[in-house]
Amino acid sequence: MLERTYGGPKPRTVLPAGTIDTQMHMYLEGYPALPGGPALPDGLPGPDEYRRTMDWLGIERVVITQGNAHQFDNGNLVAALDAMGGVARGVAVITGETGDAEMQRLADAGVTGARIMDLPGGAIGLSGLEAIDARAQAFGWCMAIQFDGSDILDHMPRLEAIRSDWVFDHHGKFFAGVTPDSPQVDAVKRLIDAGNCWFKFAGCYESSRTGGPDYADIAAVARELAAYAPERIVWGTNWPHNLAKSTAEYPNDAALLDTVLGWFPTEDARHKALVENPERLFGFPPAQA
Repeated sequence: MLERTYGGPKPRTVLPAGTIDTQMHMYLEGYPALPGGPALPDGLPGPDEYRRTMDWLGIERVVITQGNAHQFDNGNLVAALDAMGGVARGVAVITGETGDAEMQRLADAGVTGARIMDLPGGAIGLSGLEAIDARAQAFGWCMAIQFDGSDILDHMPRLEAIRSDWVFDHHGKFFAGVTPDSPQVDAVKRLIDAGNCWFKFAGCYESSRTGGPDYADIAAVARELAAYAPERIVWGTNWPHNLAKSTAEYPNDAALLDTVLGWFPTEDARHKALVENPERLFGFPPAQA
């Protein structure tokens, strides 16, 4: 039985007021897993458990991403947004056929983004990119896009044509491995330079080839991009770490936070990634000083 940790010694890094966790999932009773996706996580970590994690780490606001287990049914996401209230925004799963009334219902619930997950278990992949981009742009939403970044050069014409704001998820998930000098990283810089692309620091353990606790391969690319464009980086916990299948595998969130936030070159760059950048991308009001 997997046992998650929702508290402990505080991280060394003190998060600034208004910090936003832009990558996590939340699960409530009554919303079963659907065919095509993974099983629900043990224990259904939900609002109460996440609030404990927020208090532990110093997080004040959150972006709840539709979990793959629920595929195209956003009911759990809407319920989670309602449970969390005004501190939360959501990233839903839609298609090019999602009508205006449903889009508005989701927007009224706090959804400000659409998810594309072009990896096993994802509800909709890059095949829906252009259609979802059109729906997102019509409602002023961003897109959160996840795929094997090792193949990014093959996708560049389509990615460069995206009109919505969008975030390249999970450190790019370069499963084949990259270095700061790799053409794939140059491609990410070109996308950032286009003015509507952000890069998300979250789930480094999902694609690291060197492993923890330092994740040196992910760290090298993260440091490069954080120095190159600190105004285009966002951060997330990836809570509740759904790929962890045992207590021993479950990350210590405080230690992971200290590691990842140590990849920013300055306190100002870190503040941008934790507060200002996600406010703009996901439609939060400015943090109160």
